[in-house]
Amino acid sequence: MIYIGTSGYSYKDWIGPFYPDNTKAGDMLGIYSGSFNFTEINSTYYKIPNAFMFYNMQKKVGDKFVFTVKLHQSMTHTRDAQDKDYEGFIAAADILKQAQKLGCLVAQFPYSFYFNKENMDYLQGLREKFYAFNLMVEFRNNRWVNDETVGFLCANELGYVCVDEPSLEGLPDSRAISTSKISYIRLHGRNNKKWWDHTEAYERYDYLYKEEELAQWKDKISELDKQSESCFISFNNHFRAQAVINGIMLKKLMGLEN
Repeated sequence: MIYIGTSGYSYKDWIGPFYPDNTKAGDMLGIYSGSFNFTEINSTYYKIPNAFMFYNMQKKVGDKFVFTVKLHQSMTHTRDAQDKDYEGFIAAADILKQAQKLGCLVAQFPYSFYFNKENMDYLQGLREKFYAFNLMVEFRNNRWVNDETVGFLCANELGYVCVDEPSLEGLPDSRAISTSKISYIRLHGRNNKKWWDHTEAYERYDYLYKEEELAQWKDKISELDKQSESCFISFNNHFRAQAVINGIMLKKLMGLEN
């Protein structure tokens, strides 16, 4: 099953380009779910979610709509999360799981998360904490892209997040890798100029893919889909609803129009 969607859906600058004028924030998810079959929740990176939040969200979408949820920054970047943080996150995520609307959790690590035993041990610990969930890992450092990592992820039932991002030294390339029953692709855009040199975080993801660029993923997606139960493709180039434009474009390329 292929799921195509965007990283987040609640953006003010999507009003006009995607959402009708005067759309209220509380109505965005319902409108969004009319065009896509999943969304990646990234607000959970900034704030530990609560069960009430996810209960309300899952009520606004149909039975076949699925959420994926990004782990909090204290679990991936500062790596100083307390037991209560994990307990709260798990309790909230379980609401989506019980409603059969949770695809997986996504752990996106920074460039400074290097390939070494200490960090592999950390990933094993994370796997143990989220043992009841499908857990995907995104690396931003290309030293993780090797056979040892693939074997490690497979052995620990951790999924590898494939990426499309600028071709810059030190960043992972866009190879297709599957290490669990779920495959995942995050497309961040190819804004080489702003990846390292930006004032606001959104500038890094200010990019609109051309159709021929997305076509480079068509065969890879088909192959990942064959290797897994579910294949998620998330567009993170959210600035000015470019993620929506590209998501719809990819759906057409894959023959998945609504």
